[in-house]
Amino acid sequence: MKKPCKISASTMARTAALALALTNQLLSCTGHSVLPIESEQLEQLVSTGITVAAALVNWWENNSFTPEAIEADQYLTRLKQK
Repeated sequence: MKKPCKISASTMARTAALALALTNQLLSCTGHSVLPIESEQLEQLVSTGITVAAALVNWWENNSFTPEAIEADQYLTRLKQK
């Protein structure tokens, strides 16, 4: 019997950060003022920087969502502990 696999908190946090950054980027691209700053260029730079940072972190990290991937991560952890 398989035991239930839980998605790690760090995976959820990285996913939430990416979703927030992408939402921020989309709002900024459609002309909505996301940050209360007068300069649109500064707003674009900040928004793009947040999106790039979140995308790079999410791309680099191992984000396991499926039960099989979570189980494989647990197996790898057990192997490393030996």
